[in-house]
Amino acid sequence: MASHQDSLVFKVRRCEAELVRPARPTPHERKRLSDVDDQEGLWFQIPGIHFYRCDGSSRDPVWAIREGLARALVFYYPFAGRLRELPGWKLVVDCNEEGVMFMEADADVTLDQFRDALQPPFPCLEELLFDVPGSSAVLDAPVLLIQVTRLKCGGFIVALRLNHTMSDAAGLVQFMKAVGEMARGANTPSILPVWERELLDARDPPRITCTHREYDQVEDTKGTLMALDDMDHRSFFFGAAQMAALRGRVPPHQRASSTFEILTACLWRCRTIALQPDPEEEVRMLCIVNARTKFDPPLPAGYYGNAFAFPVAVTRADRLCQNQLGYALELVKKAKADVTEEYMRSLADLMVIRRRPHFTVVRSFLVSDTTKAGFGDVDFGWGKAVYGGPAKGGVGAIPGVASFYIPFRNRQGEDGIVVPVCLPAPAMRRFMQELDALLKEPAPTAATTDKKSTFVLSSL
Repeated sequence: MASHQDSLVFKVRRCEAELVRPARPTPHERKRLSDVDDQEGLWFQIPGIHFYRCDGSSRDPVWAIREGLARALVFYYPFAGRLRELPGWKLVVDCNEEGVMFMEADADVTLDQFRDALQPPFPCLEELLFDVPGSSAVLDAPVLLIQVTRLKCGGFIVALRLNHTMSDAAGLVQFMKAVGEMARGANTPSILPVWERELLDARDPPRITCTHREYDQVEDTKGTLMALDDMDHRSFFFGAAQMAALRGRVPPHQRASSTFEILTACLWRCRTIALQPDPEEEVRMLCIVNARTKFDPPLPAGYYGNAFAFPVAVTRADRLCQNQLGYALELVKKAKADVTEEYMRSLADLMVIRRRPHFTVVRSFLVSDTTKAGFGDVDFGWGKAVYGGPAKGGVGAIPGVASFYIPFRNRQGEDGIVVPVCLPAPAMRRFMQELDALLKEPAPTAATTDKKSTFVLSSL
């Protein structure tokens, strides 16, 4: 399926990477990450991207963001440090002011040329977020890389990559908003950062009190982890009509379920059918749940560490595929409800007892809802982003495992959610058939129309 991403090609000219250090001296010390932060499943880089329109001024976004970054690092000085590993797989930040890696660039393309390409997968992403040699390691490397690319129209792109052990999406947005505030002239961030990673450390003695099947050690006995070759990347749009169609597919007593719950149940079931696993094999859905408000009292407002869990729904493949959508929906709702303060305490204890295991990726589908994270609200002085959010789907180097829910306004001006999906090409064809069947009008009274020709936004 052809798309604008396939045809949009442009050149990016980058200056040599530099290190941006805090604008004023900061403490030289070592700060421990929490026992939730340094689990093996977070040892990778999170890529994000923001697009901004020209505001008619002659201000240079590169200069403004570089200055805002240096000033924000006075408060968020651990981001200017380097991660070190202590015995027992424990990570600490060596706060040494070495700096954040920063690149200035120019591209011979306008924002309007992106058109429908303003959602993952982005064209020429590797040029907009250049992997500086030696910069992508977890240890002894910059924990944050930022590239600001000017466009021909006067707009610009801010692409970044963060070591996930340092922060989750909420923490990253908090920091980027601080950079924006400082770039606009503020003296201090509106929300002061709070380290206090000990709040999510294991208890003494540690004790696992909840069930955490998201960390089951599952062997890939049937080769179900997807190969990197022949992968199809597409984005799917879910507006009011699509969500009404899906809501009409569940029993009346479930129709008050949240958009996230219904959409996750739908995608998990369609994806599993498309991948055609052994009917008797277990399949999993992991969803990221922000736990900041699950504590009593809640975590401090400025806490910018990882404060989420991967609750899991587990069932046999044949049960998921043969039952109606309501079956998957109940599993999703139960998984979300599992996350409590005790669950998070038990999770931190599990990390210490079981040596920080990776979450299960075999026959797993992970979803992360970024619709309320606020990526698009980051303002460096040019207003809100035209697009702000994840730069691509997936988790680290694992293809096809994860999808993000991203707020999006399509070309018709309709607000909704765009979801990047990555699958082997044959599975993608089956996935689209299953999804199309669900999106067709389920009942005469459903407030929806057949949108099969418009819900697929893009492919690469």
